[in-house]
Formats: sequence, structure tokens, C-alpha cells
Amino acid sequence: MAAEEQALQAPRSYRNSLWKHVRKEWKLYSFIVIPVVYFLVFKYLPMLGNIIAFRKYRGGPNLFGTEWVGLHYFRMFMKDPTFWRAFYNNLFLSITYLIVRFPLTLIFALLLNEIRKLRLKKFVQTVSYLPHFMSMVIVAGMVKEMLSLTGPINSLLGNLGMEKIPFITVPEWFPAIYIGSGIWQGLGWGTILYLAAMTGINTDLYEAARVDGANRFRLAWHVTIPGILPTIMTLLILDIGGIMGSNFEKILLLYNPLTYETADVISTYVYRMGIGGASGGSNGAAGGNFSFATAVGLFEGIIGLILVTTANFISKKTTKSSLW
Repeated sequence: MAAEEQALQAPRSYRNSLWKHVRKEWKLYSFIVIPVVYFLVFKYLPMLGNIIAFRKYRGGPNLFGTEWVGLHYFRMFMKDPTFWRAFYNNLFLSITYLIVRFPLTLIFALLLNEIRKLRLKKFVQTVSYLPHFMSMVIVAGMVKEMLSLTGPINSLLGNLGMEKIPFITVPEWFPAIYIGSGIWQGLGWGTILYLAAMTGINTDLYEAARVDGANRFRLAWHVTIPGILPTIMTLLILDIGGIMGSNFEKILLLYNPLTYETADVISTYVYRMGIGGASGGSNGAAGGNFSFATAVGLFEGIIGLILVTTANFISKKTTKSSLW
């Protein structure tokens, strides 16, 4: 009987102590009000709209559709070759970009960490960070200008006696354009978390390794990388979870009907189906079909959830580092 009373009193005492702490530190807790409201209004509340993936939405006052259709829209996009092309492009672009960018970001962070002259280090950091703060519209405009037939790259090819290449309209060049511009824009910014994690490594470990005769490469391999391994795995899990979410804004600004073959991804496919005014699929679905687009978006979200959960499980089993 006494044990049962203690079990009932434990949650009550915890709630009382938590409420006392909130009342005491209410100024600090007030800082989380705006983020919580933001996520509730713009992230969690819109999830209710996923119901129209199973209902026919025709517009009007009924926000959740007028007729239950079950898995009709899921079967619809599953039979659409355009969707599977976008699905393949999505995986190819995201995985290739991850394979190229992830190690380059880590290597760049290790190289920055080895710079001993503070002014030089700050200069390199500033130059590498700047592209991240540029608007995606500006980045896409710069890429198009650089790769146009009258741009500097084709001018150089012409001066070398080579044939000019219409990069923007050739499907085979789009993956290289997407990955290359992404690395240029995000390489420096991606090193911030690594550099911050490196500051927390015990300097005695470096001294001990130097005494044992370790050079800079061995210091990085045996001390720095193991010291930031939890950060590496956390960022890798997040990147794997975001494989299905390609950079929609950049692709939308860079692609065109001539490059749909390699540039069209799920997010742009959903955009054309849900918002665009023209037909984007070969199954008869025209633009403005919100239920169809919601079904595709829900499928994309489920795949992303499976990826991040699987990556977290594998990381937890192999490196003992995980998000949860």
C-alpha cells in the first residue's frame, strides 16, 4: 500500500517541482514561446491537411475534401512513369550530392583547424561562408550566366577551339551543375559545427599523441575525428533523413522542360501537380490536383521517416551515437 502511494506521489511531486522551476525561471522559458507557437502553427497544424490525400478535394469551404476515396491517389501516382522518373532523380541527385559533399565538408573543416595564423584562418572562413548568405535566386542567376552560351565558361571553350556547350538545356549536365553549385554555396557553412566540436577536444590528447611521434595526419585520424564522431554521425543521420527533400528552390530555378529527364524531382513534381496550371504527369492528372499532390508529399515524408529511423538505428548499433 505504501509503495502504491509513493508511485502516485512521484509524478505529482515532479509536476510540482517543474511548475516551481518554471515560475522561478519564467523569463528564460518565455524565449521558447515563439518557437513553440511557430512549430505548432506552421509545422504540426498543417499535418491535418494530409487527410485530403485520402479524400477528393475540389476547393471551396470544405478544407478536408468532399468525398472519401481511400488509396485512389496513391495508386494513381504509383502508375505514373513521370513520378518514378522524379523518384529516381531525387535519389540520384541527393545521394550523389551527399557522397560528394559530406566528406569534402569534413576534410575542409580539418584543414581549417590546422591553420595556425588566425588572420588567414578568419579570411578563409569568411570567403567560404559568404556564398551561404546569398539568395538562391542570385545563385541560380549566377550559375545560368556563367554557363550560358555567351558566358565566361563557353567563351573560354571557344577561345580554346572547342565547341560551345548549352549546359543549362542539356539533361546530362544538370547533376554536375546541381552538385557543383551546392558544394560552392554550402561547403564553408557546413564546417561550422565540426569546428565547434573540435574546440571541445581535450588538448592533452594532442600532446600525448605528439609525444608518441604522431604527425598532423595521424593527429587528425586518431584524435580529431574520434573526438567529433558523435557530431559526424548526427549530421549524417540528418542528411540521410533529408535525402528525399532535394533543394526545391534551386532545382525550380535551374531546370526547364528540356532537362526534366534528369532534373525533375519529387518536390518539383508535387509543385506541378498541386500548384502548377499545366499537366505534369502521364496519368491524366492536371495541375491544381491538391489531393494527388498531397498523396505524393505524404509518401515522400514516410520514406524520409523510414530513412532517418534506419540511419539512427544503424548509427546507435555501430558507433553508439544517435539522435535518440
